[in-house]
Amino acid sequence: MNYAVIKKTDVANGIGIRVSLFVSGCTHRCKGCFNSEAWDFGYGRVYTEETKREIMDALKHPYIRGFSILGGEPFEPENRLTVLDIARSVREAYPDKDVWCYTGYDYEKELMEWIADGRTEVKELLEQIDVLVDGEFIEERKNLRLPFRGSENQRIIDVKASLASGRLILLDAFT
Repeated sequence: MNYAVIKKTDVANGIGIRVSLFVSGCTHRCKGCFNSEAWDFGYGRVYTEETKREIMDALKHPYIRGFSILGGEPFEPENRLTVLDIARSVREAYPDKDVWCYTGYDYEKELMEWIADGRTEVKELLEQIDVLVDGEFIEERKNLRLPFRGSENQRIIDVKASLASGRLILLDAFT
């Protein structure tokens, strides 16, 4: 997997100060995407164990609230296993920090269907995530006043509660 950038003090992609990993590769190709250079799976740098150590080291600071994974697209088949590995590592080393993930895929339509089809890595990745922002960016529904998302169709999902209940649960603070 390649990645576009690591932001070590990001305040735009989740609550609080965060470390954010922008992965490369996205097949959605949303019109008006803010990060279209990361559509290319070969864009940026190759993700290595050194990259993982850099992320883990950046997360050690007490002022860092959590870790965000964006793209590109973290749930692309080419990215899933590497994203799962870093999410597991963050969860294990920093259980008090939250993990946010942004995906253009729809929670019910694609992610739950993939799980039903036996794609265990999708379920395992979701189990590492606290908050999921789902849905493609739709330029015609762009709204800069929305917290932590770019268009009105995108949702902020409480993943732990959704998985536990078997139904979609949005975070109340953002509905």
